[in-house]
Amino acid sequence: MARIDLQNLAHSYVPKPSGPGDYALKPLDHVWRQGGAYALLGPSGCGKTTLLNIISGLLVPSEGRVLFDGRDVTALPTEARNIAQVFQFPVVYDTMTVYENLAFPLRNRGLRGPAVDARVREIAELLDLTPDLKHRGSGLTADAKQKISLGRGLVRPDVAAILFDEPLTVIDPHLKWELRSKLKALHRALDLTMIYVTHDQTEAMTFADTVVVMHDGAVVQMGRPQELFERPAHVFVGHFIGSPGMNVLPATVYGRSAHVGGHEIRLARGYPPIDAGRVEIGVRPEFATLAPAGSGVPVRVRRIDDLGRVRLAKVELAGIPMAATVPEAMPLVGDEASLTFEREMVHVYADGHLVEGEAA
Repeated sequence: MARIDLQNLAHSYVPKPSGPGDYALKPLDHVWRQGGAYALLGPSGCGKTTLLNIISGLLVPSEGRVLFDGRDVTALPTEARNIAQVFQFPVVYDTMTVYENLAFPLRNRGLRGPAVDARVREIAELLDLTPDLKHRGSGLTADAKQKISLGRGLVRPDVAAILFDEPLTVIDPHLKWELRSKLKALHRALDLTMIYVTHDQTEAMTFADTVVVMHDGAVVQMGRPQELFERPAHVFVGHFIGSPGMNVLPATVYGRSAHVGGHEIRLARGYPPIDAGRVEIGVRPEFATLAPAGSGVPVRVRRIDDLGRVRLAKVELAGIPMAATVPEAMPLVGDEASLTFEREMVHVYADGHLVEGEAA
């Protein structure tokens, strides 16, 4: 188990980078605590796999250092870092039994006898693989093979960290929830440092204690799932997390008011004049509620979607499309209505970045 320090870390695939656009991974400094469960979340090409490959030793960074428990491992190969990796496609020896697959990483390090048997059976029990221990890998389903691959990463008790690279991509959707829950339970039981790469926000939010959101080669926010949802530090985080994502509206902001198309939206905090090229407010649909006309900011209703657990309205505020929550008992007559906002959940952004206002 290891604490991982990323110090002034950056990487470019260009031999002589001349600016930020040449970096696949822009400079970052982070400390990841021992025993933490982290998810690297972002779209394809955002830099998350580059960062994972640097941590694993598959890639030497252009700049900066990687430390495991204070030891500089930046130039060390993967096999010298004492890590385990689980990839998108299961790595299973089809001619071996499940037991032999799980035992292989231990035997490869010179362990023999009862210690191997005890550890294999412990991990098999945690992964519900005990009934399959005598079966060969060739006849198993994709999800069972991925469980074996997970088990091969978990079986080493001295591993510094386990890195997961999109491990559930090939798993049937109805089995993904089960495996995500199993991974979370394993993390709690084994207290290992785990880093999980995914583009799926549900996987990230379910698995991780701390989600690292990446965009355009940079870490734009790092925090607990609730923090990312309720207080996005960047408009990209607001868009990327949530379904639908955060409403972002161009606005003028001063004091405790934002004005969108001539309509006032009251804010919970005060703001001085903001010197920025782009000023916006952001509010999630969960914190904007449809109300009868005349009782809030006027909007025009374009559509209402009944999602079962919630009703969402597609509306226009001063011609700007946005989404809002529809109260269960609210009738709708015509297309004229209003919006009410939870003031604490209306955030101000300057050039995409969250602006901290002054509390009362």
